[in-house]
Amino acid sequence: MSKQGYHHGNLRQALVEAALDLITEKGPQGFTLSEAAKAVGVTPAAVYRHFAGRDDLIAEAARQGYGIFGALMEYAFNQGKPTALAAFEATGRAYLAFARKYPGHYQAMFESGLSLNAHPELAAAANKARAVLEMAAVKLSEQLPADKRPPASMFSAHIWALSHGVVELFARGSPGAKSPYPPEDLLETGIGIYLRGLGLLPPDR
Repeated sequence: MSKQGYHHGNLRQALVEAALDLITEKGPQGFTLSEAAKAVGVTPAAVYRHFAGRDDLIAEAARQGYGIFGALMEYAFNQGKPTALAAFEATGRAYLAFARKYPGHYQAMFESGLSLNAHPELAAAANKARAVLEMAAVKLSEQLPADKRPPASMFSAHIWALSHGVVELFARGSPGAKSPYPPEDLLETGIGIYLRGLGLLPPDR
């Protein structure tokens, strides 16, 4: 990105976008503030007028990522329509789609090693995104008797972990991780097995 790559007063966002490009290329820990500054044509000192350091810059990239991620998940969930099951499965596909389309954001969110406690705005954005999946879990489990429903926070955490594992191992091409099946099929099958175990799908689904 050149000096003309941002409008006056928008240097902060230009730095975030430069960081996202660098993260995609080198990983969250593989670039310096100087490289981000150079990408937008400013001195490293100018970066410190907007960010306390590299972690602060990465945290802002991650916060924006969680905003996009949450919006995509909410759109996929579509208030539980046309059915709670279809909506729930759509959130899993949205997870895969996000990781593919926004690799810089994804890595900033999940691979930077940032402490959420040190970045309250990032923590709030992450919690808001997770709440969408938890809401989907609540909606889907409503078909079970109240005393047989799994805790929504546990239910959604399991699906999050399954989705994340499929993304990390198979959608992002981890070395040594190969599957004869597309990531979408792996995720859908895994979710189906899990939901069947909870009694949320008939045996022949």
